[in-house]
Amino acid sequence: MAKLIVGCGYLGMRVARRWLDAGSTVYAVTRSPARADEFRRLGLLPIIADVTDGAGIPPLPAVETALYAVGFDRTAGHDRRAVYVDGLRNMLAAMHADTGRVIFVSSTSVYGQQDGEVVDESSPCEPTTDGGRACLAAEQTLSAHRLGARATILRFAGLYGPGRLPQRELVTSGQPIPSPGDTFVNLIQIDDAATAVLAAERHAVPPALYVVADGHPVTRRDFYRHLAKLLGVPAPTFADEPRAGSRGATNKRLDPSRALRELQIELAYPTYREGLAASIG
Repeated sequence: MAKLIVGCGYLGMRVARRWLDAGSTVYAVTRSPARADEFRRLGLLPIIADVTDGAGIPPLPAVETALYAVGFDRTAGHDRRAVYVDGLRNMLAAMHADTGRVIFVSSTSVYGQQDGEVVDESSPCEPTTDGGRACLAAEQTLSAHRLGARATILRFAGLYGPGRLPQRELVTSGQPIPSPGDTFVNLIQIDDAATAVLAAERHAVPPALYVVADGHPVTRRDFYRHLAKLLGVPAPTFADEPRAGSRGATNKRLDPSRALRELQIELAYPTYREGLAASIG
C-alpha cells in the first residue's frame, strides 16, 4: 500500500509516521536535498521536486492515496496562489493515472463570516484573506481535474499543538492579541488533524468535502486567558479591531458534526483545554 505526501511538514509528517507504522511505503516530496536525507533516515522515500516548478516535477509513482498538505513558507519567495493553486495543478499533472484517491488539506479560511454565524459544508464561501482565496481556488482546481472524482477536501480549522501555539510569543511578552477578545476561534489539535486525514482515507466516499474542527468554538479571550494561565503569565489584552485581511477579522463558529459522524473521527483532544494542556512544553 503505497502513499504519497506533498508537504511533509507539521501535519504531513504526523500522517507519514502513522502510515509507516502501519507498514505502508510512503513517498514524500520535498524541494530540499537536506530534508530528503532526513526523510530517508525516517524510512520515507523522498522525491526532490518544487511544487512551483512544473517542468521539474518527475512523473510520480502509482499510489493508493496522495495527500497534498503544503504549507505556506513566507521565506520561499512565492505567493499563496503559486503554492496552493499552481503547485497543486503541477502535482496533479505529474500524478499517476492509477492514483487511488487524493486528499487535499484546505482551510476554513474559505469562509469569511464575521458575525459569529454557525458554519458548515453548506455555508457560502466568501473568503476575505489571501490564504482563503487561494485555498478556495485550489479546491476548484482539484474538483475540475480528472482526479477530482477521487478527491476528498478537508477544510481544517486552525491547527495547534506542540511547537505551534497561536500567538504564544505575544502572550508571553504581554503584547496585545491583534483581534477582539469576544470573537470566536476554531481549532483542532494536530494529532487529531492527522487522525482526521486517516479517517477520511478510510471512510470518505469521493468526491467529498468536510469541515474539520474539534466542534468547540471558543472566544479568543477565553482561549488566550487559558493559555496565559498554563504559561504562568498575566492574562493578555486584545485589540479593539483586527488587522485587515487577517484570519482574526473573521468571526464564525464551525460545525464539524458531519465529518465527526461520517468519518467516525474520535478526538483525543475534544476541546482546547485538553489540547493546550498536552501541548505546553
